[in-house]
Amino acid sequence: MDEYVKFIKRIGVVGIANILISISGLIFIPIITKSFSTADYGVWSQVNTFVSLVPNIVNLGLPYTMVRFLAAEKDKAVIKQSFYSMMLLVLASTIVMIVVLLIFSNQIAAALFDGSMQIMYIVIIMAFFACLDLMLLSYFRTFQQIALYSTFLVLQTYIGVIFSIALTWMHQPIDVVVLGRLSGFFLVFVAMALLIVRELGVTTKLKSLKDELKFAIPTVPNNVSSWVVDSSDRIVIGVFLGSVAVGCYSPGYSLGNIVLMFLTPFAVLLPAVLPEYYEKGDMDKVDTFLTYSLKYYLLITIPACVGLSILSKPLLYILTTTVIADSGYMITPLVALGAMFMGIYGIVNNIIILEKKTTILAHIWIAVAVLNIVLNIFAVPYIGIYGAGLATLFCYFFAFAVTLFYSNKYARLPFDYKSTLKIIVASAIMGIFVFIANPMGIINIVLVVIVAVVIYFAVLILLKGIDKKEVNLIKSMI
Repeated sequence: MDEYVKFIKRIGVVGIANILISISGLIFIPIITKSFSTADYGVWSQVNTFVSLVPNIVNLGLPYTMVRFLAAEKDKAVIKQSFYSMMLLVLASTIVMIVVLLIFSNQIAAALFDGSMQIMYIVIIMAFFACLDLMLLSYFRTFQQIALYSTFLVLQTYIGVIFSIALTWMHQPIDVVVLGRLSGFFLVFVAMALLIVRELGVTTKLKSLKDELKFAIPTVPNNVSSWVVDSSDRIVIGVFLGSVAVGCYSPGYSLGNIVLMFLTPFAVLLPAVLPEYYEKGDMDKVDTFLTYSLKYYLLITIPACVGLSILSKPLLYILTTTVIADSGYMITPLVALGAMFMGIYGIVNNIIILEKKTTILAHIWIAVAVLNIVLNIFAVPYIGIYGAGLATLFCYFFAFAVTLFYSNKYARLPFDYKSTLKIIVASAIMGIFVFIANPMGIINIVLVVIVAVVIYFAVLILLKGIDKKEVNLIKSMI
């Protein structure tokens, strides 16, 4: 249990970092939506969507592979050779990416950025540093330097947000404000690179990555397909309905997708922790980590889904404009529920990854990506942005269900049904209170949320959904 207490505390650190990152988005959304047109905000959303795609392809699955192959490694020479070999390969891949993007820059700019070549060139540089940043962040994740990992994630986000806000307040156009995002990627890259070189030193000795690439390459379709499900809806909306529709869709989507941030601590830490016990054959310990991870994830995300769904419209009134709130508030509950299923998938898939059956995940996500594109193409022209929300929900559920089916062939996930039912009941009671209260305005919403949280945990304790040890663990973390 001591190992899991330490694990939970690390989850708390990463969780706080992700809350801060999510808050940064909530800070910037009202500033950009009220300073620029809805079409300009749509372009901003496309910039973030595009930059999030590129590392999924260019990094060749090596960030996750680093975690799987080096987490249990103790030999510094092996670590150094493996790390620099992976970095060199990613650097070469990134340079190829730059050339390809430059060749097709006019077409990409016309399709995504309203023809702005300045934004296109900034995005190319941003994508370059995003790819390298992901590899450097994976180093800290691999060796469970969680404080550094979390600090650099937060800095990358807030440096970009602060510079972007400053440029917005200076009344700069959107194609200049995008430079703010670039600053975060660049400055954090410099800081991380200096720290890692000081810790590892440098070497000219490289190693063959045959085994690593055999594991990594099948994860590329997985990563790209996951991005397709997460982001292609905005591209399809942009093609069929235009940038204004993307601007109406994105805030509601971002609000619902907050649920997914609760997965990040588990997604960061489980792959670094589980291989050690798996390689020792200690499956009881693996089961314990997965059981508690799933329980604590649902403990937070089920009430979060309920609360965000009910409060989506008043929150969007505060964060955006009336037009965006009225058009997009129903997107939030669809995306929130889908994100919850995606989070369960993110815990369950560790069973398949431990078995090194990454080709299964690749096949699942290729199927999900194709399904998502088809559903969006058929749904968006007929029922607008709500069609994209429904497609997202269905595809996330499909990915979860199929992954659960395959993972059970290797190890049955120890799922706590009684505990989950109690969480659902407590969330429903909390939701009834929030619905009746129907708060409007930031102060009323904050007060209602505080009371709702108290109600939720009071009901959960009465139902014995969490025991005394778990309450003490939560207190010790606070």
